[in-house]
Amino acid sequence: MSWFQAILLGIVQGLTEFLPISSTGHVRVIPALAGWPDPGAAFSAVIQLGTMAAVLIYFRRDVVQITSAWVRGLFNAEVRRTRDSIMGWYIALGTIPVVIFGYAFRNQIHDGARSLMIVAFALVIGGIIMLAVDRVSTRERGIESVGKKDAIVVGLCQALALIPGTSRSGATIVGGLVLGFDRETAARFSFLLSIPAVVLSGLFELKDVGGGDGTPILATIIATIFAFISGYASIAFLLRYLARHTLTVFGVYRIIFGLLIFGLVLTDTIS
Repeated sequence: MSWFQAILLGIVQGLTEFLPISSTGHVRVIPALAGWPDPGAAFSAVIQLGTMAAVLIYFRRDVVQITSAWVRGLFNAEVRRTRDSIMGWYIALGTIPVVIFGYAFRNQIHDGARSLMIVAFALVIGGIIMLAVDRVSTRERGIESVGKKDAIVVGLCQALALIPGTSRSGATIVGGLVLGFDRETAARFSFLLSIPAVVLSGLFELKDVGGGDGTPILATIIATIFAFISGYASIAFLLRYLARHTLTVFGVYRIIFGLLIFGLVLTDTIS
């Protein structure tokens, strides 16, 4: 993998990790369009650590408050009842589904699930669902109303993103909208919930970087750095955008992009 490829894929990863259009799908499809080899599931998972660094820095106050309250709550019953401590438990609860399904289907994630047809199908179906849910959702709830049921439902939605093309942020934001959260709250909870899941996934795949699957160390580091830079900009943009706009542009983009992939695959333009 050249430096140019690593930089481009890192930028794409950062931009699409938080926009609900599937980072894994784009990191899988763009090399196919350019005639490059598939960078692999390990590369895709590890460079997500760069986007997680962007989340940790952007939401540093929330992360410090929640983590501190959660740890102190382990030894102090009064702190355990605070909103920040409870939110820490909700994030942990919402992470369980993706850990279970991610480990159970780890072989399929590395191989069969990276099919371009699966990516295209997930993009189109996800786009249609996104448009429908965004239109009918009530959007009456804020971040302070997050409960145990919400954590479980959004956590299950996050597990769906193990299928390339689904989009982790897209699935969790749509899940939040189904539960009645406003768009900005759905995105904020989505970002916070992503931290343990993506960090665990990236650390689990680190063993394959520089190993037998051909994932290059230097290119992965370069891509991770650029994923952090573009990811930070993507978070700031999306939160501002969702405060005033709908998800329509993302839903339409997913459908068009997915149909384009279908056409390219069926005509043997890419494989």
